[in-house]
Amino acid sequence: MKFVVIGGDAAGMSAASKAKRNMPDLEVVTLEATQDVSYSACGMPYNIAEPARVMDDLIVRKAEVFRSKQGIDLRLGHKAVSIDRKNKKVVCEVQGNGQSEISYDKLLIANGARAIRPDIPGIDLPRVMVLKSLQDGRAIKQFLGNKNVKKVLIIGMGYIGLEMAEAFHSIGAEVTMVKPGPRLLAFMPEEMAELVKKELSDKGVRCFPGVAVNSLHNDGPGLKVCASSGDIQADLVLVSIGVTPNSELAAGASLDLGPKKSIAVDRKLKTSDPDIFAAGDCADAFHILTGKRVWIPLALRANRAGWAVADNVTGGQVELPGIMGTAVFKVLDLEVARTGLSFEEASREGYEPVQEMIKSRSRAHAHPGNQSIYVHLVADRNSGKLLGGTMVGKEGVAHRIDSVAVALHAGMSVEEFFQCDMAYAPPFSPVWDPLLTAANQLLKKL
Repeated sequence: MKFVVIGGDAAGMSAASKAKRNMPDLEVVTLEATQDVSYSACGMPYNIAEPARVMDDLIVRKAEVFRSKQGIDLRLGHKAVSIDRKNKKVVCEVQGNGQSEISYDKLLIANGARAIRPDIPGIDLPRVMVLKSLQDGRAIKQFLGNKNVKKVLIIGMGYIGLEMAEAFHSIGAEVTMVKPGPRLLAFMPEEMAELVKKELSDKGVRCFPGVAVNSLHNDGPGLKVCASSGDIQADLVLVSIGVTPNSELAAGASLDLGPKKSIAVDRKLKTSDPDIFAAGDCADAFHILTGKRVWIPLALRANRAGWAVADNVTGGQVELPGIMGTAVFKVLDLEVARTGLSFEEASREGYEPVQEMIKSRSRAHAHPGNQSIYVHLVADRNSGKLLGGTMVGKEGVAHRIDSVAVALHAGMSVEEFFQCDMAYAPPFSPVWDPLLTAANQLLKKL
């Protein structure tokens, strides 16, 4: 049997590697359009913040290792351009060498997502950049090394935009952030979002929700950004308004698409063609709470889905239950995390949501170094079921959110969550952990 994988990063290489472990005699061919495979894209903002580091430090495993040690036929510079489902072939454009056809018995599409560039004049100017691929990271780092970058404008205020605000700030640039929407981090209560905005402001990062960019123009050595609030000068503009799935290949093969034009897959990661799978940032998933299809591209799902595809290709019957959208990111000295449904999302899904936000401490009140920590929980009034959580604080957030995620996976009620036996020691938590305090206050509302 011949297993062909399109895409050589998280989902693709996880699938290729595990398939070879499961079935050493399996012929595995991986087609990667770029010259990079298996790298930690999430580490790019932190690498950019350290000028002495090189972007290739983020490569987890080099292409030659996959070839020599695992026996994977990994072909770099091979961009899949079409799929012939009837004859089970993939047509590729080979960098510098025309086209080629690769036959398959089973196929995985794992070609990820790409950064969105809005359709506004000047968006393709050389000083206007995005950050999605390792090559994007190299380009930004090279630009920072060769140019005197004093002012940076970031269009967008999502996870990557906020992480990059910290990166640019750490190398001494003056950072301004804009977005057309009226709220920073709309998934969290306004009071919590204001904490993040204050952290940015206190560190000198200017943050302007409700500002749209209309055009960008070369202006001497820099750029003039024409925005709804007036002109903004910048040496570099980072567009960070999100990503979109690379689903054109699947659409061209008449495979079913899901939310936001992601590739629709079942719980075994099969597409509408039983011999074609899809995984990673190009594919959808099922939300555990609602059971509905969602597209939430995150790293753990990509790797886990790649493993599941490998098992199913090699004779297994693995089904993934779904995702909760659990995420954590750093904004200067703050940790920000979320999981499950926000209050607004729960309302749209037909729940009767009840919410509570509390302010507590990250450690026992008398222990040195304790910090404020904010917890927001959402539950369903009718069933008492826990639906989601958001947290902000200077410490103790990043892994506490996992307790909420596990509770959601287990389908716990708020009362059941409140009764969980959580660890206590003064350096790590008050006797009543902030999560338990929030759950108790939410119970009163329920």
